[in-house]
Amino acid sequence: MEKVENPQVLFSWKAPLRPYKKQSKIILRFYLALALLLSLIVFFFGDKILLLPIWAILFLFYTLTITPPPEVENKITTFGIESAGVIASWENLSHFYFDQRFGFDTLTIVSQPPFFYHLYLTLPNKEVKQKVFNLLVQHLIFQEKPHKTITDKIADFFLSLLPEDKNEIITPAKDVSSASPKPQPA
Repeated sequence: MEKVENPQVLFSWKAPLRPYKKQSKIILRFYLALALLLSLIVFFFGDKILLLPIWAILFLFYTLTITPPPEVENKITTFGIESAGVIASWENLSHFYFDQRFGFDTLTIVSQPPFFYHLYLTLPNKEVKQKVFNLLVQHLIFQEKPHKTITDKIADFFLSLLPEDKNEIITPAKDVSSASPKPQPA
C-alpha cells in the first residue's frame, strides 16, 4: 500500500518533547542539598506539612533530570500547529518568540486572551528554526523581546541557580617540540 502525503502539512520535524541535557551527579546532589536545607528550615519553624511539597518537587526535578524526553513529531499545517497530539488553530494563536535552554532553540507560541496558554516546541537545528520562522510570520506576530510570564521568570531564576556542569576534561596538550630534541645545525 502506498503512503499518501498529507497536502495540508506545510512543514514537519522531529525533536525532543522538551529541552534536555544529561546532567551529572553534581546537579542531583545540589537538588538534594537544597531540599534538605529547605526541609530543616521548615521543620524548625514548625510547619511540618510543608515537607511533603518540598520532597514532591525534589522527586519531580529528579525524574525530569534523569529521564530523557520522548521524540515527537511537530507539524505546521494550513490550519495551525500540531505537536504531541495537541492541535492549536491559527485563530486561537497570538504571537511567538524564540528562546534557548540547555543548548536547544525553543519556540514559544502564545494563544489569544483570555487563556494565554503556551505551546513550547524544541527546534533541533538552525535550518529548522529558519524554516519555522518563515512559516509562522505569515500567520502570527513575532516578538523579539517577549513579555515573559511569572512562571517563565521563576523557571529562568531556578535555571540560573543550577551550577554549571563541566563535562569536558581538560588535558594539557603535549608540546611536540619538547618531546623530541631538534637536531642542531652544524
